[in-house]
Amino acid sequence: MLEKKDHQYEKAVLVGLITQNQSEEKLTEYFDELEFLAFTAGASVDKRFTQRLTQPDPKTFIGSGKAQEIKEYIKENNIGTVIFDDELSPSQLKNLEKEMDVKILDRTNLILDIFAQRAQTSYARTQVELAQYQYLLPRLTRMWTHLERQKGGIGMRGPGETEIETDRRIIRDRITLLKDKLKIIDKQMSTQRQNRGKMVRVALVGYTNVGKSTLMNAISKSEVFAENKLFATLDTTVRKVVIGNLPFLLTDTVGFIRKLPTQLVESFKSTLDEVREADLLIHVVDISHESFEDHINSVNQTLMEIDAHQKPMIMVFNKIDAFAYEKKDEDDLTPETRKNISLEEWKKTWMSKSKYPTVFISALNKENFPEMKKMIYDEVLKIHISRFPYNDFLFEYHDEEEEA
Repeated sequence: MLEKKDHQYEKAVLVGLITQNQSEEKLTEYFDELEFLAFTAGASVDKRFTQRLTQPDPKTFIGSGKAQEIKEYIKENNIGTVIFDDELSPSQLKNLEKEMDVKILDRTNLILDIFAQRAQTSYARTQVELAQYQYLLPRLTRMWTHLERQKGGIGMRGPGETEIETDRRIIRDRITLLKDKLKIIDKQMSTQRQNRGKMVRVALVGYTNVGKSTLMNAISKSEVFAENKLFATLDTTVRKVVIGNLPFLLTDTVGFIRKLPTQLVESFKSTLDEVREADLLIHVVDISHESFEDHINSVNQTLMEIDAHQKPMIMVFNKIDAFAYEKKDEDDLTPETRKNISLEEWKKTWMSKSKYPTVFISALNKENFPEMKKMIYDEVLKIHISRFPYNDFLFEYHDEEEEA
């Protein structure tokens, strides 16, 4: 459990199902992530509720007995929010809220709420607003009474202050207006990408909260916002970077996540275009996370969906500083775990046998940075030479920090 000492955190409970397609172990992983999402949005998780069902109940997602158990718990413990791990249908939301008389959120609504908090630029706010309206439209019948009773808090950072007066026609008009606005901005951003000349473009990709922004800051010596919360970065950041004497453009992008709302994928199309149009991808992985292999698969799946999976790539396994390695005595029979394997032993694992160049680093304390920078230099140079075959003699690698 994440510790919350701030009295302003809303008290919430989590609800999820164990089904034939989702084991108890997998649900626990999703719950851990959902709790981190809740923490990022401003909620303190008080309890987790699980139920085994062949499939979700079409009326209330969970069974009537479990719904009654949750209802009694939230009344006894003054819980204001119930968060479901999967997206709920409009009718399920309406029925659950009527039954429990508290704020009901699903994973999609929670992620949209975090995006609403994190959006800094006009472009990001427009993208989030569009996604929120697309989520809101089929749920209008439920939102009338919902918004009359609830004021503020997580899940309530709506696209405007007058939802209660809106109707489907107004929202559809707003969606059309936002889409037109995004088309104009997308066209401008596409022109900007073309105007960056023929410099090699490198994009940082990876699961949310794996350290992409910290790595961006370390490589580019800039101050991109980085925080130990999910989706700390929404706005795409592009910096000119020089390694050795070889310049290239480095882009930090929004993190991926399992069960990413389809509304956000559509709204953040231009952000994903930065990945799609990059010459080289740096796939950053949090090696200290227990589910890092699942995270790799989720990112690869998203890259496949946007047709960016065949690009040159470097695998960067980050956060090796999270491992406290102590050499064991010869007579120590304690099984080796991820917590007592050295970096050299990690290099002998399947990760180093990837078809992509692979490096193990700590972006926080810049451990193993010379090896990573040389690897990036080599891959960027290959692309540069293919583009400018007569300019390769101009470049020779040297590490300024090592020389200093």
